[in-house]
Amino acid sequence: MKNHRLLPIIALCTLLFACGNPQRKTNDKKADVRAHIQNNGIPISYTDTGKGDTTLLFVHGWCINKSYWADQAAYFEKRYRVVAIDLPGYGQSGKNRKAWDVNTFATDVNAVIDQLKLKNVILVGHSMSGTIVLQAAINQPDKVIGIVGVDNFKGQGTPPQTTAQKKEIADAIAAMRKDFKQVASQWFNEGLFYKTTSKAIRARILNDVAHADTAAAIGSMEQQAYDDVPNLIKSKKKLYLINSDYQPNDTTWLVKNKIPYKLLIVHNTGHFPMVEAPKEFNVRLDEVLADMKR
Repeated sequence: MKNHRLLPIIALCTLLFACGNPQRKTNDKKADVRAHIQNNGIPISYTDTGKGDTTLLFVHGWCINKSYWADQAAYFEKRYRVVAIDLPGYGQSGKNRKAWDVNTFATDVNAVIDQLKLKNVILVGHSMSGTIVLQAAINQPDKVIGIVGVDNFKGQGTPPQTTAQKKEIADAIAAMRKDFKQVASQWFNEGLFYKTTSKAIRARILNDVAHADTAAAIGSMEQQAYDDVPNLIKSKKKLYLINSDYQPNDTTWLVKNKIPYKLLIVHNTGHFPMVEAPKEFNVRLDEVLADMKR
C-alpha cells in the first residue's frame, strides 16, 4: 500500500527524475570524451558520434548520466551527429558548483553547443531537463532548431503558489537531507516505475540514486521546484513531447498558454520510455524529426 503522504512529493519528482538502460554502456568508448569542454571552470563530459548537418543533443535527467542514451546514439548516429552530455554534478562532469537552477544548467548546454561548434541542434531533454533544454533554446535561437521533451510537461504548468504547496516542497527537501537514499528510492518505487518496468532497470536506477552526489541531486530539486513553465516557453518553437502514459498527459495548460505542441505516446512503460522501450521510442523520435523537416 502506498504511503499517501508521499504522493505530492512523487508528483514533484516526476518532473525531475531520469533513468537508463542496465544492459548498455556507452556505444563507443573512443567517443567518450572529457577533454576541453568547460563552463565557468566546470568540466563537462560528453560523447560525440556520427556525422551530419543536424545534431541531436541529448540531456539526461536526475541522478543519471549520458550513457543512458546509448540506444538512441547507436540508432541515430547513422544519419545525424549525436552528442550526449553529463550535466555538472552528474556522471563524469565536475561537481564543484553551488548553483543547480535551470538557467545555470542551460548555460552548460549552450557551452557544449558553442565549443563543439554544433549547428542545427535538436535538443532532447528527459524529465528535469525539459525546462533546461527549453531555456537553452531560448538562449540560442539561431542554433537550436527543435525541442523534444521526454516524459515531462504532463500537466505541471505553473510553479507552486499556495502555502500548502510550498510546504510540501520544503518537506520533500527536508526528508531528502535526512535520509536521501531511502527517501529517493521510495519515490521511485512508488511513483515512477510501471508494472512493465523490468527488475534489471529498476535495480540500475536505484543503484544510481544511491550513488548520486547528494549536493547536486538535492540542489537540483530545490532550485528547480519553482520554475514557471509557461513563462519559460517563449522560444516560438513547437514543443514535441515523447511521453509514456502510466500517468495522464494533461495538455490543457499547453492549449491555455497557446504553446504549439505535438504529443507522441510510448505505451506500457514507466517514466523512462527511452530505455524501457528503446525501439518504440526511437520510432517516435523519428516521427518527430520527420515532422520537423515538414
